[in-house]
Amino acid sequence: MRQFLKYVLATIVGLLLFSFVGFLLLVGVAAALSSSSDTKTTVKENTVLKLDLDKPIEERSVDNPFKGFGPVSGTGDAIGLFELKRTLKEAKEDKNIEGIYLQTENPMAGWASLEEVRNALIDFKQSKKFVYAYAETMTEKGYYLASVADKIYLNPAGDLEWNGLNAELSFFKGTLDKLGIKPEIFKVGDFKSAVEPFIRENMSDPNRLQVNSFLGSINDQMLVRVAQSRGLRVDSLKRYADNLTIQKPADALRTKLVTNLGYQDELETVIKKQLGVDEKKKINYVSLSKYETSEKTGDDTEGSSKNRIAVIIASGDIHSGKSGENSIGSETIVEELRKARLDDKVKAIVLRVNSGGGSALASDVMYREVQLARKVKPVIGSMSDYAASGGYYMLMGCDKIVAQPNTITGSIGVFALLFNTETFFKDKLGITYDRVNTNTNADFPTGTHEMTPFQKQTMQKSTERIYAEFTSKAAAGRKLPVDSLRALAGGRVWTGTQGKANGLVDQLGGIDDAIKLAAQSAKLKEGDYQIKYQPRKKEFFEQLMNSFSDSEEAKIQAKLGDLAPYVKYMNKLKLMEGMQMRMPFEVEIR
Repeated sequence: MRQFLKYVLATIVGLLLFSFVGFLLLVGVAAALSSSSDTKTTVKENTVLKLDLDKPIEERSVDNPFKGFGPVSGTGDAIGLFELKRTLKEAKEDKNIEGIYLQTENPMAGWASLEEVRNALIDFKQSKKFVYAYAETMTEKGYYLASVADKIYLNPAGDLEWNGLNAELSFFKGTLDKLGIKPEIFKVGDFKSAVEPFIRENMSDPNRLQVNSFLGSINDQMLVRVAQSRGLRVDSLKRYADNLTIQKPADALRTKLVTNLGYQDELETVIKKQLGVDEKKKINYVSLSKYETSEKTGDDTEGSSKNRIAVIIASGDIHSGKSGENSIGSETIVEELRKARLDDKVKAIVLRVNSGGGSALASDVMYREVQLARKVKPVIGSMSDYAASGGYYMLMGCDKIVAQPNTITGSIGVFALLFNTETFFKDKLGITYDRVNTNTNADFPTGTHEMTPFQKQTMQKSTERIYAEFTSKAAAGRKLPVDSLRALAGGRVWTGTQGKANGLVDQLGGIDDAIKLAAQSAKLKEGDYQIKYQPRKKEFFEQLMNSFSDSEEAKIQAKLGDLAPYVKYMNKLKLMEGMQMRMPFEVEIR
C-alpha cells in the first residue's frame, strides 16, 4: 500500500511539473511568434482614441505582450499614470487622431492622480480636437474627469452622483475587547490618529478636525475646477450637493452638469457627423492599450543622452529591504538614489512618492541617501496621491517639493503599536506563557504579558526621541524654526494646497512640473535631456508569476465579499513592527 501511494504521489507531481513546463513552453512559443511578427498597431486616418478609465490607475503599468491572449491577457491590467499622460501628449500631435471618446464612470485612483489625468486631457484639448464623454452612471471621481469634455452624455436611465465627498474610517476597539486583546499605544502628536482604530470607537476631536479640513480642501479644489470647466458657479454646485438636487438624469441636464441625455449609439451618431463618416459605417476606434503599441514620433528617450533626469518612483507602504509589488523597500530606493548620484550623465533627480508612510527606520535610511544626493546634484520631490508621514520624511530633505492641490501630505508624527495578547491566548485558546530572564527587561518589548510601567515609559521616550529627530530634520529641510515646524506637525494631515500655504510644499503641480523644475535647477534646456524612470519597469513574466501568488487573495475577496477589506486591513498589522510613521489607515475619499 505504501509503495502504491508512493507511485501515485510521484505521478501527481510529474503531471504538475509537466503542466507547468507545458505552460511555459506555450508562453515561450507565443512570445517568439509575437516578437517575430510586426505587433505595432497602425492608426488609420480619422481615428478616435477610446479611453476606458474605469480601471485602477497606478504610477506605472506593466507591459503585457499577451493582451487578448487567453488566461494571461488581463495580467497587469492597471493603467499606468505616466504612460497614460505620454499617450495623451502623443495623441494631441497625431494627425490621425481626431478626438477622444472618454469612458469614466468610476476610476479607481486617488484625487491627485485624477488631477494629473484631468490636466493632461485639458492639454489635449488645446489641439482643438474633441473630447466626448459617455456614462451610464458616474461617481464624483468619474465626473471630475468627464467635466473637461466638450460633450457629456449621460444615459437617460442612468445616474450621476453629486452629494459631496465622504471619508469613512473603520474602528476595531470592540473587536479587540471581545477577543481580550489589549493594544499598547505609544505616540507623539494629538493628530497622530493611525492608532485610533484600536483604542476608540469613533474619531477623536483632533482627528475629526483634520479630516474635515483636508476633505474640505479637496472638495473645494474639485468644485472650483468643475465650475471653471462647465461655466457654473461654485455656490450652485455646493447647493446641488447639499439639497441632493441631482435625483435623476434630467436634473443633471437641467443644472448643466451634463450636456446631453442619450444612449451610446446616439453619441456615436454625433461622432460620425463630426468625423464625416457615413452613418452605416463603423467608427475607427483605437484603445489605449493598442495606441500604446502604435508607431509614434516621440517618447521620453528623446534629447541628449549625455544629460539625464532620473525619476525614481516609490509607491506603497514603507519597510526595510527590497521593494515589493506595492511597497517601498529602503534598500531598493537607496540603491536607485545612489546609482543616480554616482552617474555623471544624471544631472538631476526627481523622487516621486506615493505613500502614507510605514517604518520610521526605513524612512530615515532613505532620507539619508537623499541628503547625500543633493550635495552633488538637484533633488526635487514629487508628491502623488499621498506623501504623508514616512512618505513626507523621504521628501523633506529635497531641494524643492512639488505637490498636487489635492495631494494628502504632512502627518509628521510617530507611533509604536503593540498588542498584549495574554488574555486572548489564555481565555480563548487555553494557551499560557511562562518565562526565564537573565535580566529584568530581557523580554522587552513583549506582547505575551503586560509591560511594566518602566518599560512603557522607556517605549514612550523612544517614540518622543524619534519624533524630535523627525521634526528637527523637517525643520532643517524646510528652513523653518523647529517651533514653527512642530506647530504644523503633531501628526496632522494637510492637502497640497494647505501644505503650500504653510511651508511644507514649495510648488503646486504634477510630475511634469517637478521634472521641469529639476531641469531648470540643473540648468538644462528643454529638449536637451532624457528622462530615465527607475526602478526598472517590472517585466511581464515577473508580474505573471506574482499574479499566481495573488490568486489566494482573489479567492478571499470572492468568498468574503464586503468583509474582505477587513481581512486585508488586519494583515497590514504584520508590517507595523517597530516605530511607525503612518497617516490614518485606509482613508478612502469618495
